[in-house]
Amino acid sequence: MSACGADPERSSEPTSAPAPKPGELRLVSSDAERAVGDRAAVPDAVFALHALGAGLYAELSGDGDNLAVSPYSVGVALAMTQNGANGRTLDEMTEVLGGVGPGRLNGGLNALTVHVESLAGPQERLDQSKAEIALRAANTLFGEATTTFEQPFLDTLAREYGAGLQTVDFKGDFDAARVAINDWTAERTEGRIEDLVPEGVLNELTRLVLVNALYLKAPWEQTFEKELTEDRDFHLLDGSTVPVPTMTLETRAGWLGAGNGWQALRLPYAGQALAMTIVLPDEGRLADVETAVAGGGLPVMLDSVETAEVAVSLPTWTFRTQAPLKDTLTALGMPTAFDETTADFSGMTAEERLFIAAVLHQTFIAVDEEGTEAAAATAVVGQLTSMPQYEPFTADRPFLFVIHDVEHGTPLFLGRIADPRSA
Repeated sequence: MSACGADPERSSEPTSAPAPKPGELRLVSSDAERAVGDRAAVPDAVFALHALGAGLYAELSGDGDNLAVSPYSVGVALAMTQNGANGRTLDEMTEVLGGVGPGRLNGGLNALTVHVESLAGPQERLDQSKAEIALRAANTLFGEATTTFEQPFLDTLAREYGAGLQTVDFKGDFDAARVAINDWTAERTEGRIEDLVPEGVLNELTRLVLVNALYLKAPWEQTFEKELTEDRDFHLLDGSTVPVPTMTLETRAGWLGAGNGWQALRLPYAGQALAMTIVLPDEGRLADVETAVAGGGLPVMLDSVETAEVAVSLPTWTFRTQAPLKDTLTALGMPTAFDETTADFSGMTAEERLFIAAVLHQTFIAVDEEGTEAAAATAVVGQLTSMPQYEPFTADRPFLFVIHDVEHGTPLFLGRIADPRSA
Protein backbone atom coordinates (compact mmCIF):
# COMPACT_ATOMS: atom_id res chain seq x y z
CA MET A 1 0.00 0.00 0.00
CA SER A 2 1.15 3.52 -0.75
CA ALA A 3 -0.26 6.61 0.89
CA CYS A 4 -1.94 9.29 -1.16
CA GLY A 5 -3.21 12.72 -0.19
CA ALA A 6 -1.44 12.68 3.19
CA ASP A 7 -0.94 16.00 5.02
CA PRO A 8 2.83 16.41 5.66
CA GLU A 9 2.12 18.75 8.60
CA ARG A 10 -0.11 16.24 10.33
CA SER A 11 1.42 14.12 13.07
CA SER A 12 0.54 10.43 13.04
CA GLU A 13 2.71 9.14 15.85
CA PRO A 14 1.59 5.74 17.12
CA THR A 15 0.05 5.26 20.51
CA SER A 16 1.83 1.95 21.15
CA ALA A 17 5.52 2.29 20.22
CA PRO A 18 8.05 4.58 18.55
CA ALA A 19 9.41 3.81 15.11
CA PRO A 20 11.61 0.69 15.05
CA LYS A 21 15.28 0.86 14.24
CA PRO A 22 16.25 -0.05 10.65
CA GLY A 23 15.58 -3.74 10.04
CA GLU A 24 13.81 -4.19 13.41
CA LEU A 25 10.39 -5.83 13.59
CA ARG A 26 7.87 -5.19 16.35
CA LEU A 27 4.65 -7.14 16.64
CA VAL A 28 1.51 -5.13 17.42
CA SER A 29 -0.76 -7.68 19.03
CA SER A 30 -4.53 -7.80 18.79
CA ASP A 31 -6.54 -9.02 21.74
CA ALA A 32 -8.73 -11.04 19.37
CA GLU A 33 -8.12 -14.79 19.62
CA ARG A 34 -8.03 -16.97 16.50
CA ALA A 35 -11.54 -18.21 15.72
CA VAL A 36 -12.36 -21.70 14.48
CA GLY A 37 -14.03 -20.35 11.37
CA ASP A 38 -17.44 -20.96 9.87
CA ARG A 39 -17.71 -24.45 8.38
CA ALA A 40 -21.05 -23.60 6.79
CA ALA A 41 -19.29 -20.90 4.75
CA VAL A 42 -16.56 -23.21 3.39
CA PRO A 43 -18.44 -23.83 0.09
CA ASP A 44 -18.60 -20.04 -0.40
CA ALA A 45 -14.84 -19.77 0.16
CA VAL A 46 -14.11 -22.60 -2.27
CA PHE A 47 -16.40 -20.98 -4.83
CA ALA A 48 -14.55 -17.67 -4.41
CA LEU A 49 -11.17 -19.34 -4.92
CA HIS A 50 -12.37 -21.15 -8.04
CA ALA A 51 -13.81 -17.91 -9.44
CA LEU A 52 -10.54 -16.12 -8.78
CA GLY A 53 -8.51 -19.03 -10.16
CA ALA A 54 -10.54 -19.03 -13.37
CA GLY A 55 -10.00 -15.29 -13.78
CA LEU A 56 -6.27 -15.52 -13.06
CA TYR A 57 -5.86 -18.38 -15.53
CA ALA A 58 -7.79 -16.48 -18.20
CA GLU A 59 -5.55 -13.42 -17.84
CA LEU A 60 -2.18 -15.13 -17.34
CA SER A 61 -2.29 -18.07 -19.76
CA GLY A 62 -2.11 -16.17 -23.01
CA ASP A 63 1.63 -16.44 -23.73
CA GLY A 64 1.62 -20.23 -24.05
CA ASP A 65 4.51 -20.76 -21.63
CA ASN A 66 4.60 -22.80 -18.44
CA LEU A 67 2.36 -21.30 -15.78
CA ALA A 68 1.82 -21.82 -12.07
CA VAL A 69 -0.32 -19.74 -9.75
CA SER A 70 -1.87 -20.28 -6.33
CA PRO A 71 -5.53 -19.20 -6.29
CA TYR A 72 -5.50 -19.92 -2.56
CA SER A 73 -2.55 -17.64 -1.78
CA VAL A 74 -3.77 -14.77 -3.96
CA GLY A 75 -7.30 -15.21 -2.66
CA VAL A 76 -6.29 -15.04 0.99
CA ALA A 77 -4.16 -11.93 0.42
CA LEU A 78 -7.04 -10.21 -1.39
CA ALA A 79 -9.54 -11.33 1.23
CA MET A 80 -7.42 -9.81 4.00
CA THR A 81 -7.17 -6.58 2.03
CA GLN A 82 -10.92 -6.64 1.35
CA ASN A 83 -11.54 -6.17 5.08
CA GLY A 84 -10.08 -2.67 4.89
CA ALA A 85 -11.98 -1.61 1.79
CA ASN A 86 -15.20 0.39 1.56
CA GLY A 87 -17.59 1.62 -1.11
CA ARG A 88 -16.84 0.92 -4.74
CA THR A 89 -13.41 -0.45 -3.87
CA LEU A 90 -15.02 -3.15 -1.72
CA ASP A 91 -17.70 -3.91 -4.31
CA GLU A 92 -15.13 -4.50 -7.07
CA MET A 93 -12.89 -6.67 -4.90
CA THR A 94 -15.91 -8.73 -3.86
CA GLU A 95 -16.87 -9.25 -7.50
CA VAL A 96 -13.37 -10.52 -8.36
CA LEU A 97 -13.75 -12.97 -5.45
CA GLY A 98 -16.87 -14.50 -6.96
CA GLY A 99 -19.30 -12.12 -5.28
CA VAL A 100 -18.45 -13.44 -1.81
CA GLY A 101 -18.12 -10.57 0.66
CA PRO A 102 -16.09 -10.43 3.86
CA GLY A 103 -19.03 -11.52 6.00
CA ARG A 104 -18.90 -15.04 4.53
CA LEU A 105 -15.39 -15.17 3.11
CA ASN A 106 -13.54 -14.53 6.38
CA GLY A 107 -15.13 -17.37 8.30
CA GLY A 108 -15.15 -19.67 5.29
CA LEU A 109 -11.47 -19.20 4.51
CA ASN A 110 -10.61 -19.59 8.18
CA ALA A 111 -12.41 -22.94 8.44
CA LEU A 112 -11.05 -24.04 5.06
CA THR A 113 -7.48 -23.25 6.13
CA VAL A 114 -7.97 -25.23 9.34
CA HIS A 115 -9.18 -28.17 7.24
CA VAL A 116 -6.37 -27.97 4.69
CA GLU A 117 -3.65 -27.68 7.33
CA SER A 118 -5.17 -30.67 9.18
CA LEU A 119 -4.18 -32.81 6.17
CA ALA A 120 -0.50 -32.38 7.03
CA GLY A 121 1.52 -34.67 9.23
CA PRO A 122 2.21 -38.42 9.34
CA GLN A 123 0.32 -40.50 6.78
CA GLU A 124 -0.20 -44.21 6.28
CA ARG A 125 -0.52 -45.45 2.73
CA LEU A 126 -2.80 -48.32 1.85
CA ASP A 127 0.23 -50.61 1.64
CA GLN A 128 0.88 -49.60 5.28
CA SER A 129 4.09 -47.70 4.46
CA LYS A 130 4.60 -44.40 6.26
CA ALA A 131 4.94 -40.91 4.77
CA GLU A 132 4.92 -37.29 5.90
CA ILE A 133 3.06 -34.38 4.31
CA ALA A 134 4.08 -30.78 4.97
CA LEU A 135 1.33 -28.24 4.26
CA ARG A 136 1.14 -24.88 5.98
CA ALA A 137 -0.11 -21.38 5.36
CA ALA A 138 0.94 -18.19 7.13
CA ASN A 139 -0.32 -14.62 7.03
CA THR A 140 1.09 -11.38 8.36
CA LEU A 141 1.00 -7.62 7.87
CA PHE A 142 3.95 -5.28 7.70
CA GLY A 143 2.80 -1.78 8.66
CA GLU A 144 4.46 1.61 8.96
CA ALA A 145 5.19 2.18 12.64
CA THR A 146 3.98 5.80 12.65
CA THR A 147 0.58 4.95 11.14
CA THR A 148 -2.33 4.07 13.39
CA PHE A 149 -4.36 1.24 11.90
CA GLU A 150 -8.03 0.70 12.71
CA GLN A 151 -8.55 -1.79 15.54
CA PRO A 152 -11.55 -3.59 13.93
CA PHE A 153 -9.39 -4.25 10.84
CA LEU A 154 -6.53 -5.65 12.94
CA ASP A 155 -8.93 -7.69 15.09
CA THR A 156 -10.60 -9.30 12.07
CA LEU A 157 -7.29 -10.31 10.51
CA ALA A 158 -6.05 -11.72 13.81
CA ARG A 159 -9.29 -13.59 14.47
CA GLU A 160 -9.92 -15.02 10.99
CA TYR A 161 -6.45 -15.20 9.43
CA GLY A 162 -4.08 -15.48 12.40
CA ALA A 163 -2.30 -12.40 11.05
CA GLY A 164 -0.51 -10.01 13.35
CA LEU A 165 0.80 -6.56 12.43
CA GLN A 166 4.58 -6.21 12.44
CA THR A 167 5.72 -2.60 12.44
CA VAL A 168 8.57 -1.51 10.19
CA ASP A 169 10.14 1.81 9.21
CA PHE A 170 8.96 2.29 5.64
CA LYS A 171 9.52 6.05 5.92
CA GLY A 172 13.11 5.89 7.16
CA ASP A 173 14.44 2.68 5.56
CA PHE A 174 12.05 1.00 3.16
CA ASP A 175 14.78 -1.26 1.80
CA ALA A 176 15.40 -2.75 5.25
CA ALA A 177 11.65 -3.36 5.43
CA ARG A 178 11.80 -5.09 2.05
CA VAL A 179 14.54 -7.41 3.33
CA ALA A 180 12.46 -8.20 6.42
CA ILE A 181 9.41 -9.06 4.29
CA ASN A 182 11.44 -11.30 1.99
CA ASP A 183 13.16 -13.03 4.92
CA TRP A 184 9.78 -13.76 6.55
CA THR A 185 8.46 -15.21 3.29
CA ALA A 186 11.57 -17.29 2.58
CA GLU A 187 11.49 -18.79 6.06
CA ARG A 188 7.89 -19.92 5.68
CA THR A 189 8.39 -21.40 2.21
CA GLU A 190 11.58 -23.33 3.04
CA GLY A 191 13.60 -20.90 0.92
CA ARG A 192 11.61 -21.58 -2.26
CA ILE A 193 10.31 -17.98 -2.46
CA GLU A 194 13.30 -15.77 -1.63
CA ASP A 195 12.65 -12.44 -3.34
CA LEU A 196 8.90 -11.85 -3.27
CA VAL A 197 9.28 -8.06 -3.19
CA PRO A 198 12.00 -6.91 -5.63
CA GLU A 199 13.85 -3.64 -5.43
CA GLY A 200 11.96 -0.62 -6.68
CA VAL A 201 8.50 -1.65 -5.46
CA LEU A 202 8.54 -0.11 -1.97
CA ASN A 203 9.31 3.51 -1.13
CA GLU A 204 8.92 6.02 1.68
CA LEU A 205 5.18 6.29 0.91
CA THR A 206 4.56 2.59 1.53
CA ARG A 207 2.36 2.06 4.58
CA LEU A 208 1.21 -1.57 4.59
CA VAL A 209 2.17 -4.89 2.97
CA LEU A 210 -0.09 -7.93 3.52
CA VAL A 211 1.56 -11.31 2.89
CA ASN A 212 0.32 -14.89 2.57
CA ALA A 213 2.78 -17.78 2.28
CA LEU A 214 1.83 -21.32 1.32
CA TYR A 215 4.12 -24.35 1.36
CA LEU A 216 3.48 -27.96 0.35
CA LYS A 217 5.68 -31.05 0.28
CA ALA A 218 3.75 -34.23 -0.40
CA PRO A 219 4.87 -37.74 -1.42
CA TRP A 220 2.70 -39.76 -3.78
CA GLU A 221 0.41 -42.45 -2.46
CA GLN A 222 2.27 -44.75 -4.83
CA THR A 223 5.69 -43.47 -5.81
CA PHE A 224 7.18 -43.84 -9.27
CA GLU A 225 10.31 -45.99 -9.61
CA LYS A 226 13.24 -43.81 -10.63
CA GLU A 227 14.78 -46.68 -12.56
CA LEU A 228 11.83 -46.60 -14.95
CA THR A 229 12.15 -42.88 -15.75
CA GLU A 230 13.49 -42.36 -19.25
CA ASP A 231 13.46 -39.77 -22.01
CA ARG A 232 10.29 -39.92 -24.06
CA ASP A 233 8.83 -37.67 -26.72
CA PHE A 234 6.83 -34.61 -25.67
CA HIS A 235 4.92 -32.72 -28.35
CA LEU A 236 5.22 -28.93 -28.04
CA LEU A 237 2.64 -26.38 -29.13
CA ASP A 238 4.68 -25.42 -32.19
CA GLY A 239 4.45 -28.97 -33.52
CA SER A 240 8.00 -29.99 -32.67
CA THR A 241 8.90 -32.98 -30.52
CA VAL A 242 11.50 -32.99 -27.76
CA PRO A 243 12.74 -35.73 -25.41
CA VAL A 244 11.92 -35.15 -21.73
CA PRO A 245 12.42 -37.30 -18.59
CA THR A 246 9.16 -39.19 -18.22
CA MET A 247 7.97 -41.22 -15.23
CA THR A 248 5.87 -44.35 -15.67
CA LEU A 249 3.63 -46.16 -13.22
CA GLU A 250 0.97 -48.86 -13.34
CA THR A 251 -1.33 -48.07 -10.45
CA ARG A 252 -4.64 -49.09 -8.99
CA ALA A 253 -4.60 -45.87 -6.93
CA GLY A 254 -5.50 -43.65 -9.87
CA TRP A 255 -8.74 -41.93 -10.75
CA LEU A 256 -9.78 -41.24 -14.35
CA GLY A 257 -12.38 -38.95 -15.88
CA ALA A 258 -13.21 -37.48 -19.26
CA GLY A 259 -15.25 -34.71 -20.81
CA ASN A 260 -15.63 -32.74 -24.01
CA GLY A 261 -12.10 -32.63 -25.42
CA TRP A 262 -10.17 -33.75 -22.33
CA GLN A 263 -9.15 -36.53 -19.98
CA ALA A 264 -8.51 -36.06 -16.27
CA LEU A 265 -6.21 -38.10 -14.04
CA ARG A 266 -6.19 -37.72 -10.26
CA LEU A 267 -3.02 -38.91 -8.54
CA PRO A 268 -3.43 -38.96 -4.76
CA TYR A 269 -0.71 -38.04 -2.32
CA ALA A 270 -0.03 -40.21 0.73
CA GLY A 271 -3.20 -40.58 2.77
CA GLN A 272 -5.38 -39.73 -0.26
CA ALA A 273 -6.78 -36.51 1.23
CA LEU A 274 -4.66 -34.37 -1.14
CA ALA A 275 -4.16 -34.95 -4.83
CA MET A 276 -2.88 -33.60 -8.11
CA THR A 277 -5.26 -33.73 -11.03
CA ILE A 278 -3.81 -33.63 -14.55
CA VAL A 279 -6.16 -32.33 -17.25
CA LEU A 280 -4.91 -33.61 -20.62
CA PRO A 281 -6.57 -31.99 -23.65
CA ASP A 282 -7.30 -34.16 -26.67
CA GLU A 283 -5.14 -33.50 -29.71
CA GLY A 284 -5.80 -29.96 -30.93
CA ARG A 285 -8.17 -29.11 -28.06
CA LEU A 286 -5.87 -27.19 -25.66
CA ALA A 287 -7.49 -23.83 -26.46
CA ASP A 288 -10.97 -25.26 -25.89
CA VAL A 289 -9.99 -26.76 -22.55
CA GLU A 290 -8.30 -23.56 -21.39
CA THR A 291 -11.42 -21.61 -22.35
CA ALA A 292 -13.47 -24.01 -20.23
CA VAL A 293 -11.13 -23.57 -17.24
CA ALA A 294 -11.18 -19.79 -17.63
CA GLY A 295 -14.96 -19.98 -17.72
CA GLY A 296 -15.17 -21.75 -14.37
CA GLY A 297 -15.22 -25.35 -15.58
CA LEU A 298 -12.43 -26.67 -13.36
CA PRO A 299 -14.72 -28.05 -10.59
CA VAL A 300 -16.50 -30.23 -13.17
CA MET A 301 -13.15 -31.64 -14.29
CA LEU A 302 -12.11 -32.38 -10.70
CA ASP A 303 -15.43 -34.12 -9.99
CA SER A 304 -15.38 -36.24 -13.16
CA VAL A 305 -12.97 -38.91 -11.96
CA GLU A 306 -13.68 -42.46 -10.84
CA THR A 307 -11.33 -45.12 -9.54
CA ALA A 308 -9.38 -46.87 -12.27
CA GLU A 309 -6.31 -48.95 -12.96
CA VAL A 310 -4.06 -46.63 -14.89
CA ALA A 311 -0.76 -46.88 -16.77
CA VAL A 312 0.61 -43.37 -16.20
CA SER A 313 3.27 -41.62 -18.27
CA LEU A 314 4.04 -38.22 -16.80
CA PRO A 315 7.04 -35.90 -17.28
CA THR A 316 8.97 -34.50 -14.34
CA TRP A 317 9.16 -30.73 -14.07
CA THR A 318 10.59 -27.94 -11.94
CA PHE A 319 10.00 -24.23 -12.49
CA ARG A 320 8.91 -21.00 -10.84
CA THR A 321 6.80 -18.13 -12.10
CA GLN A 322 6.61 -14.49 -11.07
CA ALA A 323 3.43 -12.59 -11.77
CA PRO A 324 2.85 -8.95 -10.89
CA LEU A 325 -0.95 -8.95 -10.68
CA LYS A 326 -1.88 -5.26 -10.81
CA ASP A 327 -2.85 -5.32 -14.50
CA THR A 328 -4.42 -8.77 -14.15
CA LEU A 329 -6.68 -7.78 -11.26
CA THR A 330 -7.55 -4.49 -12.93
CA ALA A 331 -8.66 -6.42 -16.01
CA LEU A 332 -10.71 -8.77 -13.83
CA GLY A 333 -12.73 -5.85 -12.51
CA MET A 334 -11.12 -4.13 -9.51
CA PRO A 335 -9.40 -1.03 -10.95
CA THR A 336 -10.52 1.30 -8.17
CA ALA A 337 -8.26 -0.35 -5.60
CA PHE A 338 -5.23 0.66 -7.68
CA ASP A 339 -6.40 4.24 -8.31
CA GLU A 340 -4.78 6.66 -5.87
CA THR A 341 -7.54 9.23 -6.35
CA THR A 342 -10.57 6.97 -5.79
CA ALA A 343 -9.40 3.95 -3.75
CA ASP A 344 -11.12 3.67 -0.39
CA PHE A 345 -9.28 1.69 2.27
CA SER A 346 -10.56 3.78 5.16
CA GLY A 347 -11.28 0.56 7.03
CA MET A 348 -7.52 0.13 7.45
CA THR A 349 -6.61 3.56 8.72
CA ALA A 350 -8.36 6.92 9.05
CA GLU A 351 -5.09 8.85 9.14
CA GLU A 352 -4.06 8.53 5.50
CA ARG A 353 -5.65 7.57 2.21
CA LEU A 354 -4.24 4.33 0.87
CA PHE A 355 -4.34 2.58 -2.48
CA ILE A 356 -2.81 -0.66 -3.74
CA ALA A 357 0.46 0.08 -5.52
CA ALA A 358 1.29 -3.53 -6.43
CA VAL A 359 0.17 -7.12 -5.98
CA LEU A 360 3.10 -9.54 -6.34
CA HIS A 361 2.89 -13.30 -6.71
CA GLN A 362 5.44 -16.08 -7.08
CA THR A 363 4.98 -19.80 -7.33
CA PHE A 364 7.49 -22.65 -7.23
CA ILE A 365 6.66 -26.24 -8.14
CA ALA A 366 8.74 -29.40 -8.53
CA VAL A 367 7.27 -32.78 -9.50
CA ASP A 368 9.32 -35.99 -9.53
CA GLU A 369 9.11 -39.69 -8.74
CA GLU A 370 8.75 -39.11 -4.99
CA GLY A 371 6.01 -36.47 -5.06
CA THR A 372 5.52 -32.71 -5.22
CA GLU A 373 7.06 -29.68 -3.56
CA ALA A 374 5.27 -26.40 -4.13
CA ALA A 375 5.28 -22.96 -2.62
CA ALA A 376 3.58 -19.62 -3.42
CA ALA A 377 5.09 -18.67 -1.44
CA THR A 378 -4.79 -44.34 -1.36
CA ALA A 379 -5.56 -47.13 -3.13
CA VAL A 380 -7.05 -50.22 -1.51
CA VAL A 381 -4.60 -53.13 -1.45
CA GLY A 382 -6.56 -56.17 -2.61
CA GLN A 383 -5.75 -59.76 -3.49
CA LEU A 384 -4.60 -60.07 -7.08
CA THR A 385 -6.93 -62.47 -8.77
CA SER A 386 -6.04 -61.77 -12.39
CA MET A 387 -3.79 -59.53 -14.47
CA PRO A 388 -5.51 -56.13 -14.53
CA GLN A 389 -6.09 -54.15 -17.72
CA TYR A 390 -4.56 -50.69 -17.22
CA GLU A 391 -6.08 -47.69 -18.97
CA PRO A 392 -3.33 -45.61 -20.60
CA PHE A 393 -2.84 -41.97 -19.58
CA THR A 394 0.11 -40.50 -21.44
CA ALA A 395 0.87 -36.83 -20.85
CA ASP A 396 3.03 -36.32 -23.94
CA ARG A 397 1.63 -32.93 -24.93
CA PRO A 398 0.79 -29.69 -23.06
CA PHE A 399 -1.51 -30.24 -20.11
CA LEU A 400 -2.96 -28.49 -17.08
CA PHE A 401 -2.51 -29.41 -13.44
CA VAL A 402 -4.22 -28.52 -10.18
CA ILE A 403 -3.19 -29.46 -6.64
CA HIS A 404 -6.22 -29.64 -4.39
CA ASP A 405 -7.76 -31.20 -1.34
CA VAL A 406 -10.08 -34.07 -2.21
CA GLU A 407 -13.04 -33.15 0.01
CA HIS A 408 -13.63 -29.62 -1.26
CA GLY A 409 -11.51 -29.38 -4.43
CA THR A 410 -9.76 -26.27 -3.09
CA PRO A 411 -7.38 -25.06 -5.85
CA LEU A 412 -4.15 -24.65 -3.90
CA PHE A 413 -2.02 -24.54 -7.06
CA LEU A 414 -3.07 -24.31 -10.72
CA GLY A 415 -0.98 -24.27 -13.84
CA ARG A 416 -0.02 -25.45 -17.31
CA ILE A 417 2.95 -27.48 -18.51
CA ALA A 418 3.77 -26.35 -22.03
CA ASP A 419 7.41 -27.54 -21.99
CA PRO A 420 8.63 -29.73 -19.11
CA ARG A 421 12.24 -28.81 -19.91
CA SER A 422 11.79 -25.19 -18.81
CA ALA A 423 13.20 -24.36 -15.38
